[in-house]
Amino acid sequence: MIRSVLLRTAIAACVVASTTGLAHAQGARQAPRPAGPVPAQGELEIVQITPDVYMIAGAGGNIAVNVGPNGLFVVDAGTSAMGDQVVAAIRRISDRPVRFLASTNGDPDHVGGNPAVKQAGEAIRTRENREEGAVVVSHEAVLTRLSAPAGTESPAPVASWPTLAFPTPQQDFAFNGQAVQMFHMPAAHTDGDVMVYFRKSDVVVTGDIIDLTRYPMIDMARGGSIQGQIDAVNWLLDLTVPGEKEEGGTMVIPGHGRACDESEVMEYRDMLTIVRDRVKAMVEKKMTLQQVKAARPTFEYDPVFGASDAFVEAVFRGLQAR
Repeated sequence: MIRSVLLRTAIAACVVASTTGLAHAQGARQAPRPAGPVPAQGELEIVQITPDVYMIAGAGGNIAVNVGPNGLFVVDAGTSAMGDQVVAAIRRISDRPVRFLASTNGDPDHVGGNPAVKQAGEAIRTRENREEGAVVVSHEAVLTRLSAPAGTESPAPVASWPTLAFPTPQQDFAFNGQAVQMFHMPAAHTDGDVMVYFRKSDVVVTGDIIDLTRYPMIDMARGGSIQGQIDAVNWLLDLTVPGEKEEGGTMVIPGHGRACDESEVMEYRDMLTIVRDRVKAMVEKKMTLQQVKAARPTFEYDPVFGASDAFVEAVFRGLQAR
């Protein structure tokens, strides 16, 4: 493990010092492991992560379900087309009511199924809370994006909007005998990304801050940036604790792809950092976007994540702006 980290550090230092011949470089570090098979269209897969946390894959973005005596705490809801299938999958896990539905971002593959899951749920009724269905919670930046307060047409139906939008860096809940914490990660994939941490279960749900099936979709129009993405992943690494021989420990449910642990998050962080440093060196040399793309700064990771000019361009324009 230490030897691998030292090797990655040495490679990063070399590519920053010189970018000549990147596309033909030899002896590059080994890329992260492939993300593995993805469920077929319309097929949902349920994976038990811990005794009380499950992952549902195949409905768009990954969905997490925490089960306990208070009911269900669900994170993300997939696409609108898969809403009924998601509800059916949740019912296969437990027939207890969905109390909370958290949205890690405002993308259609994460909030499209909100109406179906919300309607299938039941809020904990109090004098202050008269919600019908589950409480949908997100950072207020997601509500701003979904509701289009400037007066333009809303990009999502009202039923998809959060009913509890917090403006602070953190929102805490006491649910199912444990602390559930939502942490806002500004300027990562978008400006509204949150990670949800089930503390007793030791499971973190990251949304698209971690995507093991492709390069991150950095949406600059909605406040995303490569540096914010790296900062968020570094923050996640501070939160996670590895198990025996650096395997297991805190489990991470990404926005897409298989569940993983700290070692795989570290490899993902290293990929982001190395690509950023390569592009930064090129920007400092006054290379054009076309020249940067031709140099293929992501070349050894492309077999895993798929070549993406959009990712390279987002990194380039973000660094140019800085």
